[in-house]
Amino acid sequence: MAERSETEAQRRARLERAARLLGDLMPSTTRDESPEGWGDDAKGTSRDDELLRDVPPHHGKD
Repeated sequence: MAERSETEAQRRARLERAARLLGDLMPSTTRDESPEGWGDDAKGTSRDDELLRDVPPHHGKD
């Protein structure tokens, strides 16, 4: 079967049409690009801070 070649202008037009029809399906930033889910909550404290704050007295703070 012969491979159909596509010019850059045709490719751009096809992608623009798809964008018009489908809209923006992908978010501008994904979850793995944001601090949420990587140990940081929205308040800006990290899981390390939480663990250091919750050290039992018999373990000491140093």
